Amino acid sequence: MNLVADTLPDDPGTLKAMLIAERLRAERLVQIIKELQRHRFGRRAETLPEDQLLLGLEEVEQGFAADEAAEETAAPALRTERAATRRANRGSLPAHLPRIETVVDIEDKACPCCRHALHVIGEDVAERLDIVPAQFRVLVTRRPRYGCRSCEGIVVQAPAPARLIEGGIPTEATVAQVLVSKYADHLPLYRQAQIYARQGVHLDRSTLADWVGRAAFLLRPVHERLLGHLKASTKLFADETSAPVLDPGRGRTKTGQLFAYARDDRPFGGDDPPAVAYVYAPDRKAERPIAHLQGFAGVLQVDGYGGYKVLAEKGDVRLAFCWAHVRRRFYELAAAGPAPVAAEVLERIAALYRIEAELRGRPAEVRRLTRQGRSLPILDTLEPFLREKLQLISQKTKLAEAIRYALSRWEGLCRFASDGRIEIDNNTVERSIRPLALTRKNALFAGSDGGAGHWAVIASLIETCKLNGVDPQTYLAAVVTLIVQGHPNSAIDDLMPWQFRPADTLAAVA
Repeated sequence: MNLVADTLPDDPGTLKAMLIAERLRAERLVQIIKELQRHRFGRRAETLPEDQLLLGLEEVEQGFAADEAAEETAAPALRTERAATRRANRGSLPAHLPRIETVVDIEDKACPCCRHALHVIGEDVAERLDIVPAQFRVLVTRRPRYGCRSCEGIVVQAPAPARLIEGGIPTEATVAQVLVSKYADHLPLYRQAQIYARQGVHLDRSTLADWVGRAAFLLRPVHERLLGHLKASTKLFADETSAPVLDPGRGRTKTGQLFAYARDDRPFGGDDPPAVAYVYAPDRKAERPIAHLQGFAGVLQVDGYGGYKVLAEKGDVRLAFCWAHVRRRFYELAAAGPAPVAAEVLERIAALYRIEAELRGRPAEVRRLTRQGRSLPILDTLEPFLREKLQLISQKTKLAEAIRYALSRWEGLCRFASDGRIEIDNNTVERSIRPLALTRKNALFAGSDGGAGHWAVIASLIETCKLNGVDPQTYLAAVVTLIVQGHPNSAIDDLMPWQFRPADTLAAVA
């Protein structure tokens, strides 16, 4: 008995339909397997990340330098020639760096011909950049006590200066260094402890963690005010990323979320300074962004996460969606093999991006008018193209999923064409997510929900400093010192990173 034949229907039409369905199912499974293989073994981004590209260039440049050194060893004249070229092109070292001068002088200052005294007619000056490893020092504070010989029990002494860690050993600058190393340079605390131990300073990891926790608690009002500034804007970016958090009760980690809210008006010459604020939440429910952005009214540029739609339904928020996320879905199809429809969509999206490249930095109204004249026609032809192709293909394919993803968000995807302030994608906030991913990769997980909250507070201030060209270590040291010394809450706006003036602030806290 042939069991396969017995299960097949007698009707040829039904048999044909079953075969077509199985073929489509097989094609879908093959596509899923290719995506998983690419996710596991291939690049996830459509373009080569800049950091990854620079890593490759570093190796090439190192090899080139080694070849040059070998040539110069064989030909000393070539070494002299290249040294002269380097001197002409290297520029000058920053004037604020301390100079330690060494004079290389002749021993005999008598003329080798007539033996008369030589006099200085000029000099050659060469500057080289020198690095001294992190130097630890001890600040000693002495407070003399005074008594009166005539009065018993009278002792007069100046009050002790306020400290972040009462009874502890670190200065505010030391704590700032630990914060920047952990959240900007992505060095976990145990690695920092190892670095300090090499110089004879033995600090337990738990001690460093105590410093971080106390600093984060102190900086919470600054973080809250930073988020308040963002919510007062008329346009924001939003994204989220996972934050593994230790769950001691179960002996493993749970998955929290770090929500990122960013503002960057520089592409259209806006006046508001760039900033980003992270907020930790134990889950990804829609109520989280609703609570975070309470009071915000304007355009929110997001990816496809459905939680933001609930926020928009309340009426004060209009969503602008991300063309990079749309492009990614069609790119995955085209990367897996021949995909004419996906390739056509990618070409039309590329045309939109070419227009955006020309508009970078132009005023909002210029961007709007140009988009109306050049981008809108592309969008007007792309939508019917997608709808037509969707009717011709099986609804179970990955291509159909990609098309439906775009069409279901079409209004938000086209919003940038009528508003020059809106970007074509959400890459601004995605760039702000990368530092979180690096810290997560090195630290593996946060120790608790509270630790993840500290991560959000400090990372917000550090990344906002970087967006505004402010040194995070100098900023955190000065701000922590000011708060410890009693900086009034009514003047908290003066502590925002874009208001920071290193010379004035450091003079005030010295």
